[in-house]
Amino acid sequence: MHRITVFIAGLLVGGYAFAGPTLPEVIASDHRTEAYVARDAARHPAEALAFFGVQPDHTVAEFWPSAGYWTEILAPYLAEDGQYIAAAYDVGPRDGPSYRRRLHGQLLGKLSDKKRYGKTIIATSDVGDWTFAEPGTVDVVLTFRNVHNLWWDDQAMDFFLAAHAALKSGGVMGVVDHRAPAGADLEALKSGHTGYITEAEVIRMARNAGFKLAAKSEINANPKDDTDHPKGVWTLPPSFALGDTDRETYAAIGESDRMTLKFVKP
Repeated sequence: MHRITVFIAGLLVGGYAFAGPTLPEVIASDHRTEAYVARDAARHPAEALAFFGVQPDHTVAEFWPSAGYWTEILAPYLAEDGQYIAAAYDVGPRDGPSYRRRLHGQLLGKLSDKKRYGKTIIATSDVGDWTFAEPGTVDVVLTFRNVHNLWWDDQAMDFFLAAHAALKSGGVMGVVDHRAPAGADLEALKSGHTGYITEAEVIRMARNAGFKLAAKSEINANPKDDTDHPKGVWTLPPSFALGDTDRETYAAIGESDRMTLKFVKP
């Protein structure tokens, strides 16, 4: 990356030209999984990453990227001038959930394409060792629809503390998750494994880990979602946990109502 005064190629930010593709170019590229592209209307990748302030020269760690919806966007975007860290599941234990091994295998398959994804870092962050980067080395930590899982198992604070440690001073933690109505019964949400959690609970935990809430966004809000479904969030697309039962009804609702929260490490 070189200091210049005119735009040459890629993206010009703060007087620097970046050699890699722009975010719109990555999102529009034909390398992405077709089923993932179909979810863009509900997940708003360009708007979300702009809200979190992700830049092409950042070191970005994605916590539990699963099979890689965001990996397909972030890794190519960061490949030339930044660094993508996949803070993935620990799939070592033989008694671990089989779906984790399957999704992790898909993620590794993607990241083996060095020409497209660059020199990514694959770390693990899970029970026993939540650390996924050297302290103070990461610009942005992102996690999408994972905090509710951690919260069920009383592990959310482990993640928040690990994210706080990994981030530079002034670094950003971005959280997107399924949003329960304000004032909802937390014990009922947790014991019922609905997938929903309140904004207030996420903010409380993040603040207890040392973060400051910088901003909220309604990018991923869905007012059609009343959050009362037989199989929780998985009743809705893309999971359709009830199969063909009332499928058209749930398709019309769309993906869950979601909070989008930006935290900063002071």
